[in-house]
Amino acid sequence: MNDFLSLAAQSSPERLALITSDVEITYGELNQRVAVLSSRLDAAGIQAKDRVAVLLDRGLASGELVHALARLGAVIVPLNTRLTSTEMRWQIEQSDSRWVLSVLPAPLLEEAILLDDLPRMGESDQWLGSPLDLDADFGILFTSGTTGKPKGAVLTWGNIFWSATASAFRLGVLPSDRWLLTLPLYHIGGLAILFRSALYGTAVVLPDYPGDPFDLEQLWRKMHNADVTLVSLVPTMLYRLMDRYEKEDWPLSLRLILLGGAAATLKLLRAARDAYLPLALTYGLTEATSQVATTDPELTRLKPGTVGKPLQWLQVSIHDEDGQHLPAGEIGEVWVQGPMVMRGYLHQATGNDWLHTGDLGYLDDEGDLRIVQRRSDLIISGGENIYPAEIEAVIRQHPAVTDACVVGLPNLEWGQQVAAAITLRPDASLDEKSLLSFCQQHLASYKLPRQMVILDTLPRTSSGKVQRDKVIDQFSRN
Repeated sequence: MNDFLSLAAQSSPERLALITSDVEITYGELNQRVAVLSSRLDAAGIQAKDRVAVLLDRGLASGELVHALARLGAVIVPLNTRLTSTEMRWQIEQSDSRWVLSVLPAPLLEEAILLDDLPRMGESDQWLGSPLDLDADFGILFTSGTTGKPKGAVLTWGNIFWSATASAFRLGVLPSDRWLLTLPLYHIGGLAILFRSALYGTAVVLPDYPGDPFDLEQLWRKMHNADVTLVSLVPTMLYRLMDRYEKEDWPLSLRLILLGGAAATLKLLRAARDAYLPLALTYGLTEATSQVATTDPELTRLKPGTVGKPLQWLQVSIHDEDGQHLPAGEIGEVWVQGPMVMRGYLHQATGNDWLHTGDLGYLDDEGDLRIVQRRSDLIISGGENIYPAEIEAVIRQHPAVTDACVVGLPNLEWGQQVAAAITLRPDASLDEKSLLSFCQQHLASYKLPRQMVILDTLPRTSSGKVQRDKVIDQFSRN
């Protein structure tokens, strides 16, 4: 088949594709703009199957770039713009990216090529590219783990297609839909919206401040002024919006709030229910191309906390530590299988077998999934995945520190907050301010520990593993 944008331009060229405060672009117009950019990327030497690392915001140029790379058949490697340059270069090296492109006016990497610097020789608004192969790689998205380094999930175009189709079955699609892009494009939850909407022929509303991760007033104003019908939020965003604005002031155009990225407290869900918000709770992960299970608003109201049934074509199964299947009601590891599951991780064996998520949950008697705990040890704060082992490795480099354990503490606004328990060398001292200053030199801001406790020793099991539950208890005592 042709790429998703070409299909939308052929079937509904007059429909709106991208909406900003300054311009509304139809699919026909976007198709021509992307053809021009594709021809320039081609002239620069980017070829099909080339892995291209990209620094994106949520602006118009970013939307055009990802569609242009798709038309070329290049493999997109979106870099988290909140990472340090050292962290980004590690991902570029791991993914074997041949190119680094940036839409940011001040690139975060010296080697990044700005779009304005691409050659214009041979520029054409009729550049067609190659047919889209659903078995071909779409992108490599780095996702957090608990082993100290992120893993590169290799997603295919088939993963994107089936995920978009299954989501449409669950959430519904209206020709008038306008999805507000709130999540960054280095997250699958943000990136997928651009391609899903092209496949549906519906519009994406871009924020006024594309580089700002979350501007409360701008988001609120945009939902009203652009007649937004769908919006993706993490619990932190929803909490702040509900704290600031009255329930009767929410836009009437809004038909669905897709809430995911982190665990939502029952208190927040009940407050949303009392405000009559159209909340769809979702559970997903990068390795499954975003959504795995999603409720509709009615089920969210009736069974707060459940994430509903698996999406179309997806299977969810619960297993114990030995891999044995568990019956309804018993907690175990969530396994997922289906055409949305990634090809595999970089540098590891591939295959579309059962994905062992590491998340703990259970299926109730009606087949609805409840997540008890996201990946064991993983911290999710404000929708960002944070792996403790990386932070612990940095803290242990401090000359006063002998050992460290990083945990997530419950936080009403952020979901979880990073906290560090440390042990010190004899006669050494360290305060929270000094630790924070040290960590700022090595870690992105969202990974920084916000609380610290000093212990004589870290609690461990007989096999030497740190008992994180007992570490968490230490913070309640201090």
